[in-house]
Amino acid sequence: MPVSAEMAFASIRTLGKKLRENEFSAVELADFFLNRLENIGPKLNAVVRVTRDLAMRQAAEADKELARGIDRGPLHGIPYGAKDLLATRDIPTSWGAAPLKEQVFDKDATAILKMKSAGAVLVAKLAMVEIAGGLGYNQANASFTGPGLNPWDVNAWSGGSSSGPGSAVGGGLVPMAIGSETWGSIMVPASYCGVSGLRPTYGRISRHGAMALSWTMDKLGPMCRTADDCGLMLNALAGRDKADPTSSRRPYEYPPQPALQPPFRLGVLRGCTQGVQKQVRENFEKSVKVLSQYATVEDMDLPDMPYGVVSATFVSCEMAAAFEGLVTSGDVWEMMAPEDRIGAHAALMIPAKDYINAMRIRPFIQQALDDILAQYDAVISPTLPAVANPLNVSFGEYHRRHRGNSLGGAGNAAGVPAISIPNGFGERDLPTGLQLVGRAFEENRLLAIAKLYQEKTTWHEKTPKPLS
Repeated sequence: MPVSAEMAFASIRTLGKKLRENEFSAVELADFFLNRLENIGPKLNAVVRVTRDLAMRQAAEADKELARGIDRGPLHGIPYGAKDLLATRDIPTSWGAAPLKEQVFDKDATAILKMKSAGAVLVAKLAMVEIAGGLGYNQANASFTGPGLNPWDVNAWSGGSSSGPGSAVGGGLVPMAIGSETWGSIMVPASYCGVSGLRPTYGRISRHGAMALSWTMDKLGPMCRTADDCGLMLNALAGRDKADPTSSRRPYEYPPQPALQPPFRLGVLRGCTQGVQKQVRENFEKSVKVLSQYATVEDMDLPDMPYGVVSATFVSCEMAAAFEGLVTSGDVWEMMAPEDRIGAHAALMIPAKDYINAMRIRPFIQQALDDILAQYDAVISPTLPAVANPLNVSFGEYHRRHRGNSLGGAGNAAGVPAISIPNGFGERDLPTGLQLVGRAFEENRLLAIAKLYQEKTTWHEKTPKPLS
């Protein structure tokens, strides 16, 4: 049976239920999203490569297994996209960079293998900022696929570096995608595109087969329609992997019912609405009122520590080590963004003592942040101080007008989890986001709070106008 148009924005559970009730087959569902990727994907610069042949094989296999009573779980037969820094056997993996367009690996990344084991169907490799943004880009056009375009307004950016996953989920091209974050690369596109994005604890998901930008800060994570969808994906992706020695041995299970029940205790980062756009502040204040129905809420402060400087040092130094060959070979001059052609040269000159001192400071940051996060089920703030920037405005110029907070730098330096969920609309009718940050390995606390918020609001159900 044909897949109805509203399924483009359906949750994983809804799609799975209809699939098992034979309203459509996995092949029909895959074909539906493949057509959207092929027809709408280019209008958003969201897709590097549609994997139609592989997807149809995987979908056909899912149909056969489900018909035989073999059910691999909630992701079985559900299409997904992967940010193009995840290796896919015999399918090019570009890392968003022009000189690496045809780079091919002979093995799948562990995350791809885990999704295959869960029965999910890979329909596309999704666009990203070149080298995940580590070279210092300052404008949206920093990928050979073009600037990531926001499904709510194609004159606005979709966010980076997971631009393709943000656009694709936000535009109903895929119901779920794997993104990655070193410092904001899941939170930013999730907020800009009005989707739910989860940054797991460092080490929760194996990064084997993923491009390394910063070995001590990179995290893979789900980008989906809802917080519940993020939990379902995390359940499939999490786990120890011998091929990634930094992956955690801590077990993970997304519970059928939230493990945490209200009342919750929430901390509001003091001053987090200063310097933000008017609608961002208003939407956050309304979110706090909703949360206050089932939580105690109090103002709090982060410990005064150099989160931003430490995070920037890690990213710059580790990127320079990872991509020294790109610089010395001269391939770096093929990058799209002018800043990306020279950014690595400066990073190569950072003294080793700066990196060592940053490493010495990190344990103090982790301990101080854990001490404060231990007092709450989550700390909340606006995800970003502004809605998505216009394509023709540089990031530096745009962000000088608005002031964010240090929660992103602190969270990524310490490796703790966070989730961004939609909480309204702001200037130019673009989405805004609510960020929840928690202790290491406490993703289920964040998911429980976010899920309850989404049960009491409808922002995650809003969809952009169809692209003509």
